Amino acid sequence: MSASTQPQLESTFESTFDSQPERPPFRFELHKSSGAARLATFHTPHGPIPLPVFAPVGTQANVKTLEPRDLHELDAKLILANTYHLYMRPGHELIQRMGGLHQFMAWDGPILTDSGGYQVFSLAHQRKLDDDGVTFRSHIDGSLHRFTPERVMEIEQALGPDIAMVLDECPDPLSFEYNQAALVRTHHWAERCKIAHTRPDQALFGIVQGGIFPELRQASAAFLTGLDFPGYAIGGLAVGETKEEMYATLDATCPALPTDKPRYLMGVGTPEDIIEAVYRGVDMFDCVLPTRIARNGALLTPDGRMNMRNAQYAEDPRPVQEDCACYTCRTFSRAYLRHLYKAGEVTALRLGTIHNIHYLLDLMRKIRQAIADDRLDDLRAEFYSRYRIPDQAVRHDQRARRKAAVLNQFAGSKTTNS
Repeated sequence: MSASTQPQLESTFESTFDSQPERPPFRFELHKSSGAARLATFHTPHGPIPLPVFAPVGTQANVKTLEPRDLHELDAKLILANTYHLYMRPGHELIQRMGGLHQFMAWDGPILTDSGGYQVFSLAHQRKLDDDGVTFRSHIDGSLHRFTPERVMEIEQALGPDIAMVLDECPDPLSFEYNQAALVRTHHWAERCKIAHTRPDQALFGIVQGGIFPELRQASAAFLTGLDFPGYAIGGLAVGETKEEMYATLDATCPALPTDKPRYLMGVGTPEDIIEAVYRGVDMFDCVLPTRIARNGALLTPDGRMNMRNAQYAEDPRPVQEDCACYTCRTFSRAYLRHLYKAGEVTALRLGTIHNIHYLLDLMRKIRQAIADDRLDDLRAEFYSRYRIPDQAVRHDQRARRKAAVLNQFAGSKTTNS
């Protein structure tokens, strides 16, 4: 299959679902495998999701600096919203009264919400865990709240996404003892979530945990598979382990998951991690990376990240990426974008975000086409022949700083309200 058949390939995903109105609202359709990689479609009430797919993150019911029409122009197939943040502000009851998340944010495509567990557990010094749930303080005003599996299901069903996640415990991926103990709680919570979840127009995914330990990951996959969820997520990665440890964990986990249901790697979105995870059998991804680094002036290209604040671009008339079809690259020069970033113009953040999301969504289109053409190995080799991967030590340092910033924000809100 040639690259020119990509539009026909994408239209097939849509027409297949549209022509089968009597089928269940959620259905996994495998079109082709190439090694462990899968070309598939996950059908939802708000449309089909071609797999593999990347979901831009709209934490607070909005992909930062973008509008739904931008996401449609970028051809986004799925977006993610954050249960914790929407529970905190404006509240799930308000969103339900406004017609649910789709109507509230004017997005008519598929939506996935996480359970909020990662955000709660990242507030290590502001939460108290027990077998029934977790009690925590708001990062906004320090007020006290509690998540149980049943409460999280109530919130996610009120929000109304197409795909919801169970509440799980998010332990340190490098501690065997912690992960071994946490799995008992995570599995019990998954059972309770499945009982409490009653919306037939919403798919509830289980989340496999177990840190970087193959025996724990495989045990978690076996337990959750027994609960027969319509899809399975792999959680607890890209949170402190090395890339090699992440890839080894995927090698151990993906073969233990069903072949007839989607596999979702949570919170992972660097280009190299996406390619490696697809190569190992992962279908779905989300990450704040393209929006976050765009706000800091870093733009994704086939050669790696480009820092638009660098002086070398001050008089550069070229687009960010010569062969890119996004609005930013079709319209503006590197010199102009650098000027916007240096001047602190909000437009810079928007144009950078448009480019970065386009880059990742275009990468997913190329990956799907490569699987269809049995040339994923070639695409992988071509990628590594050019792309410069950021230093891992810098990556871990940046993550530590972001975590410290969240804790400082919480400490400030608690002081203000005490």
